[in-house]
Amino acid sequence: MTRKFIVNIIFLITLNLLIKPFWFFGIEVSVQNRLGNEIYGLYASLLSITIIFNFLLDFGITNFNNREIARYPFLISKYFSNLISIKIIFACVYFVLCLILGFFIGYKGTVIYILLLLVINQILSSIILYLRSNISGLQRFATDSMISVLDKFITIVLLSLLLWTSIFHGRFNIALFVISQTIGYLVTLTIALIIVIRACGKFTFHFNKHYAFLMIKKALPFTLLVFLMGMYNRMEPILLERTLIGGDEQAGIYAQGFRIFEALSNFVLLFPVILLPMFSSNLKKGENIQPLISVSTSMILIPVLITSVFCFFYSSEIMNLLYHSDKSGNVFKIIILGLPGITLTYIFGTLLTANGNFKQLNTMAFGALILNLSINLILIPRLKAQGSAFASFLTQFLTGCFQLLLAIKILKLNDIYKGKTIETPEETKTLFDRVKDLFK
Repeated sequence: MTRKFIVNIIFLITLNLLIKPFWFFGIEVSVQNRLGNEIYGLYASLLSITIIFNFLLDFGITNFNNREIARYPFLISKYFSNLISIKIIFACVYFVLCLILGFFIGYKGTVIYILLLLVINQILSSIILYLRSNISGLQRFATDSMISVLDKFITIVLLSLLLWTSIFHGRFNIALFVISQTIGYLVTLTIALIIVIRACGKFTFHFNKHYAFLMIKKALPFTLLVFLMGMYNRMEPILLERTLIGGDEQAGIYAQGFRIFEALSNFVLLFPVILLPMFSSNLKKGENIQPLISVSTSMILIPVLITSVFCFFYSSEIMNLLYHSDKSGNVFKIIILGLPGITLTYIFGTLLTANGNFKQLNTMAFGALILNLSINLILIPRLKAQGSAFASFLTQFLTGCFQLLLAIKILKLNDIYKGKTIETPEETKTLFDRVKDLFK
């Protein structure tokens, strides 16, 4: 199992190293330099709104599905037939509520048009993630790895033509940036859907109210966790843009400092993509998970610590290299210190998720949200983007450490090493038994 993890994570990292650095540091940096901090800051704020309310779009179904398919792969056709219908209904609700929120906040004209496109992109992205959860749940990690970078590859090709050739007469605006992403998502969704349908074999789209209610009830802990984490991870651009005079520019400066942190955290995020189904499968079978924890932690935590220290001391030079300006140097210096914290979250939070410890995780996430919001409201008027950076760092650091200690206490890792097994929480077993009864 450890060898399988190492092989698949190396393949996944290799693919992402070929694509995503160019996306973050080639495409996104070029777009922000071309459009300016004000326009890109507004884009970052709109994007944060769509991401925060992703809980309405997904409702925890993707993580739930990944965990359950890894445990019960023979039920993929049953789950897919019902869950895809529920996803479509949630997508419609999400679409309407995001637009209502946009009008309520005060966006209008072209800004609402951009928000509409971003909402569509989030819907497409969410469906792709759901389809991928079926593929990775079946342990087809190589296929999932290729799907994970396909949308970015297509978008990079399109934006390279827009940014650096005269094919479109040098015309470029934020709408073209967003539409290019839409095309990448549509192509990727089509390919992923074909793969999942072939894996399912025979199936029909089916909506069962009783089943949908049960699925929603079981997915609620995932949903709450996704919402709370989305809030404390993505609030800063919105608070900066809405609460400050000239907030667009401050949100843009924060986005500059946040970009490398986001790029690096996206690479760390590759680990839980593989770890969640593996942890879930191992815990269900009562297998020893200590080797998998040790290998994953040593593979990622040491490089993250080295990278964070390097970026901290050379923050101004890095920002000057990317943007020919050091306005965001101090912001980046603070944000990057949160990278080890989010790494701990991606490893030990994933382990706790696989074990079904949602009550503890949601309590932690709610506390983190209150902490993050409080620090932002206190520091933004005084320090602007730098205050938001401090709120981000402190939140990531404390939540990461908390989840590490929580995993040690709940899972008794020393006992696992000695060969003892962990039982899945009884509540999760009972709910799943009720789901299986629907299929009889």
